[in-house]
Amino acid sequence: MRGQLIRISSKFEFTNVECISLDKRFDDFEYCFLKSVNRTYKYLSLKVNLFKTPITKVKFNGVLFKRFNGYRPFMYNFTLDACRFLNNTKSNPLANYFFDFLKSHSNMNHTCPFDHDLILEKITVDFINNQITKVLPFPEGAYMLETHWIAYDIDRAVVKIYGTLS
Repeated sequence: MRGQLIRISSKFEFTNVECISLDKRFDDFEYCFLKSVNRTYKYLSLKVNLFKTPITKVKFNGVLFKRFNGYRPFMYNFTLDACRFLNNTKSNPLANYFFDFLKSHSNMNHTCPFDHDLILEKITVDFINNQITKVLPFPEGAYMLETHWIAYDIDRAVVKIYGTLS
């Protein structure tokens, strides 16, 4: 092995997504799915319809879980004022890392107020794979990112994204 370069690479794979509206008078999901086009092209899309716009006060809570005999909190659990963060995305490097997953695939990439339905369209496995293996490497395992979307201090929706890194 001496003198040889060994390259180790990881691969991310979506396994499931769940979208739950906690207040159907405030919001509801029009769609929320994973689509597997072929063995190498899989993506995540969701759309939430907002019924009480404009929304001027939004908080976001994100918790990363890793599976160890059930899902257990792993490394990240943060809550932020989304409106304040969107005014200055450099103010929170951790939130900005997770926001990088969304901003190029979403219409949520502007400051408050939100006066339209929210769309997250075709986040591909390749894009996620680059973010979690090259930008900020993660150890192998099964993960769940649970996000809570809080408007006017009331929990309105939960999105859970499941995946494996091998």
